Amino acid sequence: MIDSLLSSTIFVLFVIIALGFIVGRISIKGITLDVSAVIFVALLFGHFGVVVPAELGNFGMTLFIFAIGIQAGPGFFSTFRSKGKALATVAAVLVLTAAVVALAMKYIFHFNASDTAGLLAGALTSTPGLATAREITGNAAAISYGIAYPFGVIGVILFVKLLPRVLKIDLKEEKARIDADRRELYPDIVPRAYRVTNPLIVGRELQDIKLRLNTGAVISRILRGEESILPKARTMLQEGDQIKVVGTPASHEKVRELVGEQLEGELPFGDNVELQTGLVTAQGLVNRTLGSLNLQQNFHCVVTRVRRAGIDLSPAPSLALKFGDKLTLVGKKDSMEEVLRLIGNDGKRISDTDFLPIALGIALGVIIGKISLSFSDSFTFSFGLTGGVLLTALVLSAVGKTGPVIWTMSGSANQLLRQLGLLLFLANVGTAAGQGLVETFRNSGWSLFVGGFFITLVPMVVATLVARYCFRINALDLLGTLTGGMTSTPGLAAADSMSDSSAVSVAYATVYPVAMVLLIICIQIVSMIVG
Repeated sequence: MIDSLLSSTIFVLFVIIALGFIVGRISIKGITLDVSAVIFVALLFGHFGVVVPAELGNFGMTLFIFAIGIQAGPGFFSTFRSKGKALATVAAVLVLTAAVVALAMKYIFHFNASDTAGLLAGALTSTPGLATAREITGNAAAISYGIAYPFGVIGVILFVKLLPRVLKIDLKEEKARIDADRRELYPDIVPRAYRVTNPLIVGRELQDIKLRLNTGAVISRILRGEESILPKARTMLQEGDQIKVVGTPASHEKVRELVGEQLEGELPFGDNVELQTGLVTAQGLVNRTLGSLNLQQNFHCVVTRVRRAGIDLSPAPSLALKFGDKLTLVGKKDSMEEVLRLIGNDGKRISDTDFLPIALGIALGVIIGKISLSFSDSFTFSFGLTGGVLLTALVLSAVGKTGPVIWTMSGSANQLLRQLGLLLFLANVGTAAGQGLVETFRNSGWSLFVGGFFITLVPMVVATLVARYCFRINALDLLGTLTGGMTSTPGLAAADSMSDSSAVSVAYATVYPVAMVLLIICIQIVSMIVG
């Protein structure tokens, strides 16, 4: 009976996953291994001869990598805006330092290629890195990965927990600074009412006044007496008109100078005007500009703001729409339903998962990964399965749409695919590595552990010094950059719990793709140098 169960791949797989989650939830002084515990349970099962097939592991790895790329794509290509350049540089310093330390450990302890590559991936807790190491150097890389991994998890958590105390930083003050910077970069969009009193604009058409161009604000409606009027290009302003304007505080200062008296309170909508919100889910609208819809002329409707990823954007005619954008609309009641049908407004589509983009994206990633670039007779480079799938997903996610295919996934679908893929991958590599783990540890275990210790610790110290003294990076951004550069999800959880600011997770998401891609490249280069 027991032998029959242990020979069942399905039974063994889910027992390993279940036990991994049980072990992962055990808290020791606030520290948990979370999903990472699956690999340690798998190592134990592997030691006793249980193996999860490699096909399942490769399948899981591709799902995991693709889901990460789709989620991080837009953030990856916006990294070099604002402070993203500094964060990406610190993450790059961290990964490159880790690669240099790994090479130093190789020459100190005489590690082979698989040990060195596995240590580098394990010390930075990178499962895609492990996949790359295994692909290049073989399954033995998983053994050194498993030895370096524990301190890679625990070391990052302890480092981020202790860092504010060591540097004597008040995280509340750091949060206040970040909030001030965010408001400056993405100012709130607010509505205000005005009365037309400026004689210079009385009797002039809106197209001649060019309020949007001159102020950055948008007129949503005009109240003339008891009549509510939707603004058009040929609408002529009259003295005493009350207008509702939506824009940033800075744009409102310009509006006040241009229009006249600011009013208190709300303007009534009138009998035939209403405000609605709608979601962009129509496939044909993705990547089209807002101006190309010509909503004002066709539907007597005005877009007053666009909300994307928690940020309010000004509805400029040149703004390209993305799947899932939330539009605030002001228009006539009898045409509003037509506008909502035009943009889609299908909440179900946001949560549904279309597997066609997933299948096409992974297939394309496999092709990209097999492309080999020869720089000389001795140096040939390819991204491999992991790098190919990751880079393909990053590009496709940033593009957003290709023909009829929308390269996106709902947050819940992405989380499910990423988690499932990671569990399959960890179960496979753990059982494969567990077969030779004890013997390897007997021969060189302590040296591997020491090597992993330094590969984890030294890069974080170097990155912290560069971030604080070269780039003057905010402490919360630094915590996110460190955990993202170390590709440490448990580290992120620890750092995120230290403040109610979203800055940690934003920084993590910004640098994670950079660190992931760079680490894959570094593992390939280190393997070639050592091999």
